[in-house]
Amino acid sequence: MFEHRSQPLLPRRLFARRLLRTMGFGVVLLGLSLAAGMAGYHYLENLPWIDAFLNASMIMAGMGPVATLQTSGGKLFAGCYALYCGIALITSAAVMLSPVVHRMFHRFHLEEERKA
Repeated sequence: MFEHRSQPLLPRRLFARRLLRTMGFGVVLLGLSLAAGMAGYHYLENLPWIDAFLNASMIMAGMGPVATLQTSGGKLFAGCYALYCGIALITSAAVMLSPVVHRMFHRFHLEEERKA
């Protein structure tokens, strides 16, 4: 997916396209995660969709649930969903930032080769 360090730096237009592609992947991952959380709260805790959205988004943001959970299934779901959201957030951030980090290291290696 990324160019080798012996290859020239990717032009800005292609880099922007790569950045948009990885950001799109990250946004889709977070959107699907939010949708799964909303569905879980709606069906397991019988929360209205707007309250399910609030609970799922607060869990994703690391703030914790807003509504008091009533069922054992809902509590198990909330715990598993919170653990999943931590991993999903870190993964999506890593995917979205990977082109920037790669470009920085690639530029560093190109400058190092010019000095040698």
